[in-house]
Amino acid sequence: MRYREVAKRLRELGCDHLRDGAASHRIWWNPRTGQYTTIPDWGPKNIKPGTLRRILNDLGVDRADFGPIK
Repeated sequence: MRYREVAKRLRELGCDHLRDGAASHRIWWNPRTGQYTTIPDWGPKNIKPGTLRRILNDLGVDRADFGPIK
């Protein structure tokens, strides 16, 4: 799953992109839980499923709410 798809789903769940981080990473925040995480933006390259699971865990997002991880 690419960064664009992840970002779209996270926005639908109420998460916000705060700022750009180091290199090609983006800092995201979940206002409901007050938790932050860093998400890599590698353009056309997919984010690995394990990395995506960690991102959801860091933000306190339930996988069932996020939907299937491709």
